[in-house]
Amino acid sequence: MHNFSASLNSSDARNRPRAPMTAAYLAGLALGLALIVPIGAQNVFVFGQGVALGMPRALWAVAGAGLCDTLLIVLGATGASALLDSVPGLRPAMLAAGAAFLAYLGVKSLRTRPADIADEAGSWSPLRTLRRTAAVSLLNPHAILDTVGVLGAAIAAQAAASRTVFAAGAVTASWAWFLLLAGAATGLRGAMTKERRVWFDRASGLILLVFAAWLAYEFARILL
Repeated sequence: MHNFSASLNSSDARNRPRAPMTAAYLAGLALGLALIVPIGAQNVFVFGQGVALGMPRALWAVAGAGLCDTLLIVLGATGASALLDSVPGLRPAMLAAGAAFLAYLGVKSLRTRPADIADEAGSWSPLRTLRRTAAVSLLNPHAILDTVGVLGAAIAAQAAASRTVFAAGAVTASWAWFLLLAGAATGLRGAMTKERRVWFDRASGLILLVFAAWLAYEFARILL
């Protein structure tokens, strides 16, 4: 009986640390989804790549967005949010660059014609997709501040032993969400005629222009 009780206690001791780690992982997953699921320029771009390119080509957009988010989460975990706040002029520069790039993408999408859709698949390359995805992901100061600032603060608030697991949950949320977006968009490709694609691209362009205007407004507020 004594040996059985000792064995049971030993098993409980081994399992006890797993519960806080699981809770930390799920908390990171939940916070990551809460930050990334709301519609934003990055989501619009990845979804558009899924519609335009389908699988497996859209996986390059997933990889680009996932890697950028992973980088920002790691920066947040290492305390880079304080650096962002301390560099003079960094926030206005990021706002101006983000507004300009999103405006460029928005206008380009608004001017889409059926002939452009046929050319897009032919001009595709992994490097071009990664470059554009990285630009959309890293030229959005609000996304950077959310990921680095909010997640960085949340990671710092965890117990030291749980921080890596919490960050891993947030990284999982990012990759899983982008994969889901690209997969859902690929599923819609069959119903997308060229005419529907044109209107989809134009709608995406309007959304991107709204975000560009928002960043420009924030830039103007800082200057005034």
